[in-house]
Amino acid sequence: MSENEYHFSLNLSAAEYMQYYQGSAQSVVVTTYQGLRVKFPASALRPYVSEGGVHGQFVLLTDANNKMRDLRRI
Repeated sequence: MSENEYHFSLNLSAAEYMQYYQGSAQSVVVTTYQGLRVKFPASALRPYVSEGGVHGQFVLLTDANNKMRDLRRI
């Protein structure tokens, strides 16, 4: 079974993340370093939220069907 990796950076302020937290936005769409647009559930960002929002470089791992398996800050 093949796994895909999508690398991207994210800089969401606390106010921007609140839209996701409050449920007005269910998914996050990012553009990877390779130029691909990738969508994943906003709830995957919860472990990475700080008072300042969500910031950093991430890798999104998906299975062969492009179903999300893991999100990690790198």
